[in-house]
Amino acid sequence: MVNGYTAIALTKLDILDVLKEIKIGVGYLKRNGEKMEHFPANMGELEDIKVEYIIMPGWQQDTAQCRTYEELPQNARNYVEKIEELVCVPVKWIGVGKSRASMITIF
Repeated sequence: MVNGYTAIALTKLDILDVLKEIKIGVGYLKRNGEKMEHFPANMGELEDIKVEYIIMPGWQQDTAQCRTYEELPQNARNYVEKIEELVCVPVKWIGVGKSRASMITIF
């Protein structure tokens, strides 16, 4: 919101291919369970927080050869869509490998 982004790039999706589940950090909780409204401001606060996660199923399939969004496994697409929902900005580019050709562009 602060930077006015209209789209983001999600890189290294292929690194997640081997995971059975994927944790997405969505918030921070104080020791007493109270939700924090922002990232901890100092090391003292950081020591006493717990990260709140959403856990999504992994896809355990190779994405490195995918060149279109539709070729991605369904759970990988679900992950991308959850990221879009959480950051309120569409994912326009998805990196699935080391080369420039390993970038999926979503129109």
